[in-house]
Amino acid sequence: MNEFPPGAHDFDWYFGTWHVHNRMLQKRLAGSQAWWEFPATDVVKPILGGLGNIDEIDFDRPERPLRGFNLRIFNRHTHLWSIYWVDDNGTALQPPLIGAFENGIGTFFADDTFHGQAIRVRFIWDAITDNSARWEQAFSIDHGAQWEVNWVMRFTRKRE
Repeated sequence: MNEFPPGAHDFDWYFGTWHVHNRMLQKRLAGSQAWWEFPATDVVKPILGGLGNIDEIDFDRPERPLRGFNLRIFNRHTHLWSIYWVDDNGTALQPPLIGAFENGIGTFFADDTFHGQAIRVRFIWDAITDNSARWEQAFSIDHGAQWEVNWVMRFTRKRE
C-alpha cells in the first residue's frame, strides 16, 4: 500500500514556507471592483505518508488579521483531492472542494452558500514553478455558467 497512485504527488511542490501576495474583492457577488491587497505567510507540510498535506496561513488583512488552516487529502481510489478550510473568523470546517490537476493546473469545485445564497465555488492552482504559484477563488450563482473571481494569491517560496 506504499505505492502512490497517479495524482498523489500533485501538491508536493507546495511543501515549505511561502510569502503570499493577496488580492481580494472587498465585496463578493456585489459587482464590486474595489480590491484589498495584503501579505500573508503560509507554511505547508505533508501528512499521512504523503497522501495529504496541511497548511497554516497568517493573513495581515486590512480589516483584521486572520489565521486559516487547509487540510488536503488524496483519495487513492478516485484519484481526487479534497480540500477543507477553517479559520479563526468563527467559521466551522467548510465543505470540501474536490478536484484534480490536469496539465499542471489544479481545478477544484464545491457547492456552498454565501449570505444565504446557493453558490458554486471554484479554486484554480496554476503558474506553478519550484518557487512560485498562483491560486484563485471564484464564486458562481448560475451553476458555473459565469464566475466572479474574488480572491487571487501569488506565492513566492521563502528561502531558508
